[in-house]
Amino acid sequence: MIFYCLTLAVVVSFAPLSVHAEIYKYRAKDGSYHFTDRPMSRNYRLIWRSGKTKSRRGNYSLAKMRENKTKLTPIIESVAKDLRLHPGLLHAMVRVESAYNPKAVSKKGAQGLMQLMPATASRYGVKNSYDPKQNLEGGAQYLSDLLILFEYDIRLALAAYNAGENAVKKYGNKIPPFPETINYVDKVMGEYERNRLAMLE
Repeated sequence: MIFYCLTLAVVVSFAPLSVHAEIYKYRAKDGSYHFTDRPMSRNYRLIWRSGKTKSRRGNYSLAKMRENKTKLTPIIESVAKDLRLHPGLLHAMVRVESAYNPKAVSKKGAQGLMQLMPATASRYGVKNSYDPKQNLEGGAQYLSDLLILFEYDIRLALAAYNAGENAVKKYGNKIPPFPETINYVDKVMGEYERNRLAMLE
């Protein structure tokens, strides 16, 4: 069964966590994402497997993601406190950006937990983007600056984090009409809302 335009987190929550559980992703021409545990064509790419075999993130399983989240939570909460950010928001970004994988690298060259581009890392004094604390501090400071720039509009700040602040300004301080950016903002906000509500319980 294919789930349309859902976050990876939602799909994984429905996937059986057996040794052979797998989740595949396909991005359509309109920018929407299709997820399934039964790929119907070669256009689908394996992104999660519950066992220890390799996925596009390398030897990185759902169990490893959960383990990393537990280890990283104290750092995330500390960085969030220092910059007066909601820890649930940072968790949401890390989940969407890298799935808590400090060694994650995108095709465009973004690195680490907050997927910092080299220029952004340099701008915020990050010497090693694969160091969790440095990466989180650099990414969180960038987010904090974007929130100030866009008058604490979280959705605009997230759009700028994904597409660049100039892109947001170009479209009149609105979310740019890029499918990837729109999808990114929706996914992070969805994760943030779940985290925020969970922290209230």
